[in-house]
Amino acid sequence: VKSPKLYLRDSGIFHSLQTIDSYERLMLHNKVGASWEGFVLEEICKVIGKDDIYYWRTHTGAEVDLFWQNKGENWGVEIKYSDAPRLTKSIINGIKDLDLKHLWVIYPGKEQYELTEKVTVLPLSGINKIK
Repeated sequence: VKSPKLYLRDSGIFHSLQTIDSYERLMLHNKVGASWEGFVLEEICKVIGKDDIYYWRTHTGAEVDLFWQNKGENWGVEIKYSDAPRLTKSIINGIKDLDLKHLWVIYPGKEQYELTEKVTVLPLSGINKIK
C-alpha cells in the first residue's frame, strides 16, 4: 500500500483539528467533503455491522470508498458530497473489478434514484436500505 486512505470517523474530533466551530465555517471549509465522508462512514458501519470494510483504489485512480462481503457477495458504497451524483468511470470500474452485486452512492440530498441496475443513489436518511 503506497498511501493508505485515513478516515476520521469522529466528526467532532475532525472539526476540532480543522478549527471548524460552526456549520457556516464547515460549509466554507475545503475539507467539507472529507467531513461528510467520515460522518457517512460512521453511520454505514453502524448499519451494516461489519468489521471487515475496505477502501479500494487502482493505480489509475478508480476507487470505491467502502466495500465488504456478505454471504459470499461483494457490496460497495461511494460517498459523494454533491447535489446530483452521477455515474463515473471509477464507479463502473469498481463494480467490474470487485464484482460488486450492488453499489450505493450516499449523498446529502433528499431523493433516491437509480443510476443503473447495480447503482443506487441514496440520501443519508436511506442508508438503512444498505445490506
